[in-house]
Amino acid sequence: MKYEILHDGIKVYDKSQFNIEHILECGQVFCFEKVGDKYISYPQNQYAEIEEKETFYFIKTDNPEFFVDYFDLATDYNAIKDDLIKYDIMKKPIEFGGGIRILNQDLFETLISFVISANNNIKRIKMILNRIRQALGERTTDDVWSFPSYEKLKAQTEDFFAGCGAGYRAKYLVKVLSQITPQVLQKWKGLDSASLRNKLISLAGIGPKVADCILLFGYHRGDSFPIDTWMAQMYNQYFDKTDNREFMRKDLVDKFGALSGYAQQYLFYYTRELGKKKQQK
Repeated sequence: MKYEILHDGIKVYDKSQFNIEHILECGQVFCFEKVGDKYISYPQNQYAEIEEKETFYFIKTDNPEFFVDYFDLATDYNAIKDDLIKYDIMKKPIEFGGGIRILNQDLFETLISFVISANNNIKRIKMILNRIRQALGERTTDDVWSFPSYEKLKAQTEDFFAGCGAGYRAKYLVKVLSQITPQVLQKWKGLDSASLRNKLISLAGIGPKVADCILLFGYHRGDSFPIDTWMAQMYNQYFDKTDNREFMRKDLVDKFGALSGYAQQYLFYYTRELGKKKQQK
């Protein structure tokens, strides 16, 4: 994909492979806001403003190298889409959300974010995370704080997380922070996907769906396929009638193989957006 690194940001020229709305609104990340016609993105202690121009997207940032990696700009998503579009079910989702890219997110931030995401909606997830950032992080701009360190988070009580709005997840956050460290999460990169999934599910507050999200969005394991309500509906409509989400997950990974995670993101974004429109009628 063609992009250009400048002293104050990045120009991304191939809009068929990069659409900031698709990327940030497809459910994979929570550290962003839409402000007018632009998006702001603030993973870890970084900050960027992304705006669509006539012939390119401009990612304004003082750390272009970070965001080249974060937005996975070196990966050719046209090749991925060419492989997936061979499946009839993938044609409309890819046409609809063809600008999706799977972000290279920090493992620790991803794990904590998705523990908070369990049985939650995106607006509330973002609110909880931003309250935690404001209480424990460092200010990076007037309205944005960095994601807190492991040490600062581990020092907190259930009452702190409950006060940020985490609800019953507060006890899971305290427990999971006693079970892992960022170093342990990094060490687990050497495990195969099945063993890694079992490790994640053994942690407090992490069930199969959250584990699959961490596998995909934190570990970049393409052979993972998170199953939520939208994906269960999709599976029952197009593949088979069942309530067994573990069966769905295994079957879909068998079908899509190493590209399962990419397929899931296109299918999820398309199914959810269509479903939301139907609900509004």
